[in-house]
Amino acid sequence: MDVLKEIYWKSALGILPNPIKSLVLLIFSAIVAILFTMLYLLLKHGHYLNVQFGY
Repeated sequence: MDVLKEIYWKSALGILPNPIKSLVLLIFSAIVAILFTMLYLLLKHGHYLNVQFGY
């Protein structure tokens, strides 16, 4: 836990109040979760896609 506090303090989050820190971390976690979900779906169903390049 001390490592997390040290990272918070030395990052841009260090000057923000605790509720804002929590909101920023929640948004970041949601974005990462969405990206991993999209990657999983692409790997699972990607062979069904018909991708065409050009005009």
